[in-house]
Amino acid sequence: MRLDPEAAAAGFRLATHAVLPSTNAAALHYAVEHAGDTQPLWIVAREQTTGRGRRGNRWISPPGNLYATLLLVDPVPPRRAPELSFVAALAVDDAIRDRAPAMADRLAMKWPNDVLCDGKKLAGILLEGRMLGEKVAVAIGIGVNCLHHPSSTSYPVTDLAAAGARVDAEALFTALSAAMPRRLAQWRSAAGFSAVRADWLARAVGIGETIRVRLPDRELVGRGEGLDDNGCLLLRLADGSLQTIAAGEVFPLTGSAESKPHHKQMAADGAD
Repeated sequence: MRLDPEAAAAGFRLATHAVLPSTNAAALHYAVEHAGDTQPLWIVAREQTTGRGRRGNRWISPPGNLYATLLLVDPVPPRRAPELSFVAALAVDDAIRDRAPAMADRLAMKWPNDVLCDGKKLAGILLEGRMLGEKVAVAIGIGVNCLHHPSSTSYPVTDLAAAGARVDAEALFTALSAAMPRRLAQWRSAAGFSAVRADWLARAVGIGETIRVRLPDRELVGRGEGLDDNGCLLLRLADGSLQTIAAGEVFPLTGSAESKPHHKQMAADGAD
């Protein structure tokens, strides 16, 4: 693994490991142990043994996929930290388009944190944070399926090789390390999250469509109408009311996703 020169010039650093329990856990541990260090740090592993997805799902992470976490210390007031999920999704999408430009028309975003190829999940993101006094340390876990994907999940899944793109994890990470500073600069610009949101919506599925949203205690069906200023999904129900969804799983209305839980094999912390 190597950083793109653009990333190194911007002050990003890289720590690589053959095997880690979890890149997110390693990043947050580093943040606590080196509380005065605010320089961006990538932690990358070729394999994870206890990777995690959203809602605590267990992830088996075999060699060949990309497992990376970017640690940012005090990047923004804590209430704005969830915006980084959209920043990261765009950076991942940018990196895949850079290394596999022929796939560009097949890629899309799915709320809240997935990158799709041909409607199947290709990559995902898991944000975790820890307060360090009044500052927040944010671990942006990114998993991209390069060579492997699971055979049984609640949402269709694919990998780059299966989709016809031979892009290895090392090359993809280098492209990602270059894309991330650019997207962070966009987010920190005068336009802020509004510019990020506009770019994300331009690549999104489920917006302007009828979708099913699975919540912890129920499911809702409605029309996706966009994102609010905090990145929450706006869902118009059949009765005309507008629901603001802060967390949930989006499925196509015609999908056949199962409701039973699975032990999943996929990309990494963040690939749920």
